[in-house]
Amino acid sequence: MLAGIVVAAGFLLIGMDGRVLAARSAEKTQEQASQQTPESQPDESSPDAQCASCHRAIYEKYERTPMARASGRAADGLIAADFHQESTGVEYRIRRAGKDAELSFARPAVSADGVELPPLAGSRTLRYFVGSGLRGRTYLFETDGYWFEVPINWYARKRVWDMAPNFLAASEMPLTLPVDPGCLRCHASGAQPSLAAARNKYAGEPFLQGGITCEACHGDPAAHLASDGRTPMIEIDQLTAEKRDSVCLSCHMEGQAAIVRADKHLEDFQPGESIWDYASFYVHASEQGSGGRATGQWEALLGSRCKQVSGDRLTCTTCHDPHGSDTLLTRAEKVNWYRARCLSCHETPASAGQPAFSAVHHPEQRDCVECHMQRAGSNDIAHEQVTDHRIVARFAGKSIPPAKTGALVEIGPTAVTTPQPDRGLGLAYAQFAALGDHAAYERALEILRQVANEPTSAADAPVQSQLGFLEQLGGEDQAAARQYAQALQEDPQDSFAAGNLGMILARHGRAQAAVRLWQAALALNPAETTTGINLATVECALGDREDALAALDRVLSFAPDDRAALALRESIRSGRHPCGR
Repeated sequence: MLAGIVVAAGFLLIGMDGRVLAARSAEKTQEQASQQTPESQPDESSPDAQCASCHRAIYEKYERTPMARASGRAADGLIAADFHQESTGVEYRIRRAGKDAELSFARPAVSADGVELPPLAGSRTLRYFVGSGLRGRTYLFETDGYWFEVPINWYARKRVWDMAPNFLAASEMPLTLPVDPGCLRCHASGAQPSLAAARNKYAGEPFLQGGITCEACHGDPAAHLASDGRTPMIEIDQLTAEKRDSVCLSCHMEGQAAIVRADKHLEDFQPGESIWDYASFYVHASEQGSGGRATGQWEALLGSRCKQVSGDRLTCTTCHDPHGSDTLLTRAEKVNWYRARCLSCHETPASAGQPAFSAVHHPEQRDCVECHMQRAGSNDIAHEQVTDHRIVARFAGKSIPPAKTGALVEIGPTAVTTPQPDRGLGLAYAQFAALGDHAAYERALEILRQVANEPTSAADAPVQSQLGFLEQLGGEDQAAARQYAQALQEDPQDSFAAGNLGMILARHGRAQAAVRLWQAALALNPAETTTGINLATVECALGDREDALAALDRVLSFAPDDRAALALRESIRSGRHPCGR
């Protein structure tokens, strides 16, 4: 009767803190495209307006950029949706509902994989949008204090609605995609820390202000304003290269794996600090450039001849103006803008009868980007393209080599370096181990075992929890149980450790202890659906039929299309799965 217990599949992605976690309607296109266009006038109620009295021109230009409009109230950024997902049969709609916006979903009763699925129908009130609409947009909703992202995204380049990244071929509706501060901090201002119980639960609203405000890059303006401008703001160009670049890279660098340092939170980063004091970033040693990732342009730039020759002189703002994003320019204006940036280094004056570089280097083609920074489809975000910042001399075709498995290296402040085995590297390898990379599993296990034996790691719950998972994957239940128990001793609210430790206890005949662990974990985070299903399985085996059904009903209130929960509930109700055996 306990055979149905499973390792928490919902945790098979690893979060930045190192824990194991895991279109149609063409006639609508014109309506959707018009709705996603940024407003032409700045918002005078924005916190940025306090800067306008002295910086009016910059303020008015910046308030029209995608960064300034990266998030906000859902009803203010509504893009209507009518989308049918073939693999699940679910119909999604996003519409205005009074003063709010609403996601609705529906599907008739169907039979799938031998399971009779009941009709699916429901709705969620949408509170915020995330994404300027230039590349995409999604929406956030709240259930019982927990915040989630809707299952569908608007992809602006192809003007289609489709499933969220990583869920294009989902077999069931994913309605428990958590929203955590590590993501919000790059799309909104004043991202709030999540509560200890769950990474997507907050004491109040998850962020204080929509869009990226001036303060996000220039620091707290309070002293500057109180002194009528006599106390200066941060002079970004006067910072060290590492701290200067961190202003952009705190959001525009992810690597193949990003691991937050112990006792750090990315949402606490402030301009003037180094992002490398908060996190370590890793890529595969064999990767060429961005590897087709929609994020990863800094890693690609590090490998370019331009960066290697220019060194710290070349940075993001050499080519990009954050106050007036190139998205505000016409196609012709963009060509001229980037050409001027290239020629600021590459132009040679005519001398001794020799023509200038710009006069002889393909004068018929003024668009430097077209030849040297190819655009190809990204392999991590559907319907998106990525500009390759390797700045190659020549390229063949329109593809970027995909990311490869293998050895990981850390991206340092100015170059790619190979560190000695440490916490971050071990947790980075564990990301790929959780995705089925056996070589990464062996490397992660080796490194994290070393790290766990160091005195400084005695209270490192993420390391202990992750190591427990790796030991569990290898069939070492006793070793895994010890690591999970240590993790829970340091962090009693570690629902992942509690969930999988309960699984081990149940499998070894300690069902009551497993039930207590799972009940405590679900009290903290009821959206952990796999833990809820395991709890119901064991409660039924113990003869607690009503408790088992209540646990499944709770799971389905968050994930109404969860096939495992639906099948188990129907089986218990019908008597095919008798409880008490």
